[in-house]
Amino acid sequence: MSYRTPSHRATAVNQVRNALLASRKAVLTTHLNADGDGAGSEAALAAWLRANGTEAWIINPTSFPDSFRFLVEQQDWVVPAGSRRARELCDSADLAVVLDTGEVPRIGRVQEMIRHLPAVVIDHHPIGDRAIGGISLRDVTASATGELVHDIIHESKGPWTSHMDEGIYIAILTDTGGFRFDNATAGCHRVISEVVERGVDPEVMHERVFGSSRVRRYRLLQFALATLEHDEEYGVSWMIIPRERYEEVGANAEDLEGFVDIPRSIEGTEVGLLFRMTASDDVKISFRSNGKADVNALARVFKGGGHVKASGAVVTGPIEEAVPRVLDATREVVQQLRRTK
Repeated sequence: MSYRTPSHRATAVNQVRNALLASRKAVLTTHLNADGDGAGSEAALAAWLRANGTEAWIINPTSFPDSFRFLVEQQDWVVPAGSRRARELCDSADLAVVLDTGEVPRIGRVQEMIRHLPAVVIDHHPIGDRAIGGISLRDVTASATGELVHDIIHESKGPWTSHMDEGIYIAILTDTGGFRFDNATAGCHRVISEVVERGVDPEVMHERVFGSSRVRRYRLLQFALATLEHDEEYGVSWMIIPRERYEEVGANAEDLEGFVDIPRSIEGTEVGLLFRMTASDDVKISFRSNGKADVNALARVFKGGGHVKASGAVVTGPIEEAVPRVLDATREVVQQLRRTK
């Protein structure tokens, strides 16, 4: 049976497709510290736009992840946001495309650069308090933004290339936790079936993403594990990344991928958290839920957001004050959840 775009989003898919194809020069961006979904979706959509005669440039608020660079067909399509070239491209573009987020704060400094442009938003997160306007394809039932990008290309009948297929595969692979999470729906598996039939090799993709890590990642993990705490009474577990160790090993945000799953995986844990200091002395928090706790609602208390089971936020430091404040709010969420059972 051939793939069909879900009927509930078909209209939005076609509206966005038409807006994209009408563009002659588009700037693509995603959220701070792009993950596999943001990067994979950008790579796939940029390749498709280029195949249809539209100049497409990727300008992110933070560096494009090295581990996902292989997805981008031409490396010079990625332009650092702080460069003069990025400013020139934004000034001459006719469309901004925001992927894997729909909120102003999440695109950082790029927001000011694309303020004058009409926008298209493609996202699978709940709409927040500071939503980006414009034409949108938002669907929280999608496993990943890459699934929505797939539907746009599918409704256009391609043309399909390996970079599009691989970008979509990696987007879904990473946002479903390797197809482990409950967002790994039948629909997403139908998309995966399509791209595998066209030639994507799951073993190669898994190896590129999960099969190789720099030694600094494990040195940082060694320090992080020394901070691991578990509150048995409330079912809250957490780790803290010491800033001095982070800098000592020369780590970046990519090296932290999966760290939050360690406190989350501790027996009896309802909510797992990871704390780290940013370069601006703020505290970045990753939240993960093991069950019914809504960490999207919890993150929004701190002006963050994401999904019900996986969210993030940034709060002002110092970390010695931020950690107790966030833990108190987390314990309250768990306590309220238990009262309703």
